[in-house]
Amino acid sequence: MEAKDTLFSKKTTLNCRGKILQLDTPKAMGILNLTPDSFYAGSRLRSADEAVKRAETMLLDGADVLDIGGYSSRPGAVDVPVQEELARVIPAIAAIVKAFPDAILSVDTFRAEVAEAAIEAGAAIVNDISGGLLDEAMFETVARLQVPYILMHMRDTPQTMADMAKYADVGTEVLDELQMQVAKLRQLGVKDIILDPGFGFAKTINHNFELLNRLSELRIFGLPILAGLSRKSMAYKFLGIDQAEALPGTIALNTMALLQGAAILRVHDVKETKQTIELYKKTTL
Repeated sequence: MEAKDTLFSKKTTLNCRGKILQLDTPKAMGILNLTPDSFYAGSRLRSADEAVKRAETMLLDGADVLDIGGYSSRPGAVDVPVQEELARVIPAIAAIVKAFPDAILSVDTFRAEVAEAAIEAGAAIVNDISGGLLDEAMFETVARLQVPYILMHMRDTPQTMADMAKYADVGTEVLDELQMQVAKLRQLGVKDIILDPGFGFAKTINHNFELLNRLSELRIFGLPILAGLSRKSMAYKFLGIDQAEALPGTIALNTMALLQGAAILRVHDVKETKQTIELYKKTTL
């Protein structure tokens, strides 16, 4: 079982602005989308007030981290100006911090300016879908702020990434490309790095399944692994169903991710994910 495997040493804590997040057991990250066009309509929020209400529900359901984003990264999404992204996420972060000061917040952005403003507003983690490739200032910013950084694999931009889903060996190439970015972060002194293989980002459905089957290979880095599988195409398109029906498929995929060593599950459905984690813990730890 993965939990008893001692071959790979791994980092099991994150320092989130002085709050220590223990990753010795898997954690659930709830998704808060301040966007009108996120791929899953049920996740869209229109205001800071709506974000606070959704945050409350997720925290009551057991969310360990809340991930706030204002830029839709679905394939072909329209580009959003930086000022509009700031206007969407910063008031929401400030409002959630005021309402729930003990909550650990993450900002979902690839822009260093947004990341820094979000940290100033009370967020504690930067979740960058581009892995530092879309803003050359991101790595230096994260290093200066000394906050945990989620390094996701993607190629090109959300608008063009579908054209970049070409690999001779997707597992090896994703690992190699993440390795280059990890080395840069470590050279800058970033201490808390989380790896995300980027399911659905410059990958076909078949690539996604291969990555999931090989997710444990990322443990070679000794870093926590995040899996973002919630209601994605590898569940609903593969099964020929609507996204609204994709919760059972998401639970199945998340269970496989846990068995492959995922430490954080990024999800729309926190309550069901926490139940999944509890059952996983009972049978494996």
